[in-house]
Amino acid sequence: MTLRTTDVLPPLGLGIGWRPEIAGLVADLPGLRFCEVVAEALRPDGVLPAPLAELRRRGVTVLPHGTRLSLGGAEALDPHRVHHFASVAAALEAPLVSEHVAFVRAGGLEAGHLLPVPRTREALRVLARNVRTLRAELDTPLALEPIAALFDWPDDELTEADFLTELLDQTGAWLLLDVANCYANARNRGTDPAALLDRLPLDRVAYAHVAGGDEHGGIYHDTHTAPTPEPVLALVRELCARHRPPALLLERDGRYPPADQLRAELDAIASAAGLPPVTTSVSNTTLAGAP
Repeated sequence: MTLRTTDVLPPLGLGIGWRPEIAGLVADLPGLRFCEVVAEALRPDGVLPAPLAELRRRGVTVLPHGTRLSLGGAEALDPHRVHHFASVAAALEAPLVSEHVAFVRAGGLEAGHLLPVPRTREALRVLARNVRTLRAELDTPLALEPIAALFDWPDDELTEADFLTELLDQTGAWLLLDVANCYANARNRGTDPAALLDRLPLDRVAYAHVAGGDEHGGIYHDTHTAPTPEPVLALVRELCARHRPPALLLERDGRYPPADQLRAELDAIASAAGLPPVTTSVSNTTLAGAP
């Protein structure tokens, strides 16, 4: 059975991942309409860091992004983690939340990293069960993000596109499409990232991530610590030519550049996506023309 969500997502344009290290820069972006924050970094009672609270007072939408629920794990979801995640979403009055198609723990051990789920029927069944469990505790739509994986399991039964499409069909969730992950996986596998776009249900993309990475030992790592490279910007253009998502977001998690360089990177992403920049004030009329 295919579950098609009837949720209507707001066209938020271009945003940035909020981190304390760049809080001042984010606060100075006059056209900013949304940002994303790691859900586990927030208190469930709604008390926010002062800079993030100020953004909300300005009307900036804040989307919680989960990293520790381990939706792809064989074990049942930790109810305390689910409660925290749902409480953060409710406190922020978020129109959308997101988590990863991955697992982070097994047998009581924490990996400390997002690990890929085998693309098998059994793994899909378990993942869909966990996603439905999470959705039952949420009052807001959920988007699922495939990860950048350094390896594929040897017994995969489904292609990545088929696996993700069936997951969305079984759960009614949205897709958080990380363009940088698509690029990293295709580069490391020696495949064409645009070919994946042609097989995904792009009309079910809630928003997209964009980021830069680094190559080490012939492997490209999606580190979020480097400027967005031109091939990723080109893939943003490919995506938007097919179906522009309601929003795109720049992720940066270290080696933060000077403010003018980060603003230039945001402008480059906006240009690639055909969106208004967030580095200048944008009128409501212009925003209405966003995706």
